[in-house]
Amino acid sequence: MGRKTDNDRIDIYTRITERIVEDLEQGVRPWMKPWSAANTHSRISRPVRHNGLPYSGMNVLLLWSEQVSRGFSSSMWMTFKQALELGGAVRKGETGSTVVFASRFTKSVADGNGNDVDREIPFLKAYSVFNIEQIDGLPDTYHAPPAKVRDPVARIARADLFFRNTGAVIRHGGNQAYYSPIKDFIQMPPFEAFRDAAGHAAVLSHELTHWTAAAHRVGRDLSRYTKDRTDRAREELIAELGSCFLCADLGIAPELEPRPDHASYLQYWLSVLANDKRAIFQAAAHAQRAVSFLHSLQPESEVKAAA
Repeated sequence: MGRKTDNDRIDIYTRITERIVEDLEQGVRPWMKPWSAANTHSRISRPVRHNGLPYSGMNVLLLWSEQVSRGFSSSMWMTFKQALELGGAVRKGETGSTVVFASRFTKSVADGNGNDVDREIPFLKAYSVFNIEQIDGLPDTYHAPPAKVRDPVARIARADLFFRNTGAVIRHGGNQAYYSPIKDFIQMPPFEAFRDAAGHAAVLSHELTHWTAAAHRVGRDLSRYTKDRTDRAREELIAELGSCFLCADLGIAPELEPRPDHASYLQYWLSVLANDKRAIFQAAAHAQRAVSFLHSLQPESEVKAAA
């Protein structure tokens, strides 16, 4: 029984990683699909559960990919059982989409001295969800017209306020965007150097994800960032995913084209994913923790307004 569970878990990591690698080998960053495949002026949000709560981490990437590839306009998903409980029924012949649930259980194991010690064992479980466009009989409220897209000026104003509330030191000047972990500040080119205000906000969201790495924030180790290209590629993947998550929350488009200084990361990402089937899951988890931390810095009134 235990062996079957281990094999299933490994298969989940491998199966999902291979899907992402296929896109990357075609030069497509799969986490950018919602923006590149749709009108970037329309509302792009995180996928949400039947109760309106957003998905997080790896499940955002999985369901964004499913929504785009299968042509669903709704971002709401639910299980077969949840559909039944709401009075609906998944249409015959419809296939579900995979999401994952990560957790830990405690197991007693023998240490080197023959003593029993408790050890936390991580596990990953996959299950299927269905888009509400695959379900008949749901209450009318689930088919209400989508919320009106916020005016672009209002969206940028909200993003600017969000960035200020983080308390990050943000400097402008020069021609590079980067985060300095030693001096703990973000450097941005002059505002006028960007194509528009949304472009400035998109790049800043990427650098803010890096900014969260400090030990007194979420604590990611950047000590080898400048010394090891693989470590740098992993951190840049985290920052790119974090930027996508945050941009979806703020209603702006991320950097649709990779910056010139980031163009080389594609091959390194392919190498990392080929050698570590858990790498994309870990990157998505780190990105989620970073974005959750940035949200935690917002005043409670702002959090309620966003919800």
